[in-house]
Amino acid sequence: MSVGYSRKKRPVNRDSAPGVRESEVVNAVLQFLFIHKIPAWRQNSGALKNEKGHLVRFGRKDSADITWIDPKTGRRIEIECKAPGKSLREGQRQFLDLINRCFGIGICVHSVDELVAQLKEAGVL
Repeated sequence: MSVGYSRKKRPVNRDSAPGVRESEVVNAVLQFLFIHKIPAWRQNSGALKNEKGHLVRFGRKDSADITWIDPKTGRRIEIECKAPGKSLREGQRQFLDLINRCFGIGICVHSVDELVAQLKEAGVL
C-alpha cells in the first residue's frame, strides 16, 4: 500500500486515489522528510516574465524536485517525484545519473513507500 501524508500529518492511502498528481507526491515526500527531521527543501526551476515582459529563468533545467545534503555523510541527495505511471524525461534521467556519478544519491519516486525503500537501499534511512 502506498502511503502519503495529509497536511495534518496523518497517513493517507494513495493506492485507491485515481489520478494522483505529481504535486501530491512532492508534498507527501516533503512531509515525510519533515516528520523524520531530514533537512530537505523544494527546488523549483522554470521561467517567468518580469514586470517588463522579459523572460527570467530560475533553477537548473531538469533538476530534481527535492534536495538535501546528508549531514552524516555530506552526500547530496536529489529526489525527482513523478505521478504514478509517469516516467523521467531524458534530461531528468541525465541529471540523476550525474548526481549518482558524483557519489550523490539521485532517485525517482512515485510514492512515499518507494522513497523509503530507495533511501533504505542507499543506506540513508
